[in-house]
Amino acid sequence: MAGKKQFDMDAALDAAMIQFWRAGYADTSLDDLSRATGLNRSSIYSSLGDKDTLFLRCLDRYATRYGDKYDAALSCAASEPLTAVRAFFDVTLERIADPELPDGCLIAQSAMAIPVLSPAVAAHAKEALGFQRLRLRTALKAGRLTDRDADAFAEHTAAVNQSLAVMSRAGASPAQLLAIVGVTVGALSQALRATV
Repeated sequence: MAGKKQFDMDAALDAAMIQFWRAGYADTSLDDLSRATGLNRSSIYSSLGDKDTLFLRCLDRYATRYGDKYDAALSCAASEPLTAVRAFFDVTLERIADPELPDGCLIAQSAMAIPVLSPAVAAHAKEALGFQRLRLRTALKAGRLTDRDADAFAEHTAAVNQSLAVMSRAGASPAQLLAIVGVTVGALSQALRATV
């Protein structure tokens, strides 16, 4: 007895996420998503949702995947804040260096596309950026920075992290990206010494 064709939901979501990451929301059509996932348009709608719904699922998937890695990197912030921030940046640099993944960052790319996103998707992209600042602020506060300094460095570190993704897309070399990270870690080191 023939049944419905089965597919791997995780593989389909990963393929859609890569498509959005590679081309951006506005430049990804349902035909592109169909080619990427191997599903026809009606299967995409019935299994994954419309384009906005699918994009939100992909954005959440991306944010969870890399958010968990960022959280693990920052877990030693209370005792070793500089090591934690370096490890935080290493998550991004490793993602950028992975030849199997598109350049850049899906969240940074989404934030730059906010003018063409629906209000719900734009709000979700802003929320994802906010989570990154919050996790950094929590870690830096645990690392003995004052509230004011933790806020400032969280904002700065999140901005630098997003800029690494943008700069990698523009062709910056690994050495250039490491130099940018070095400036931020150096400034944080000075701020930490001032709190001792």
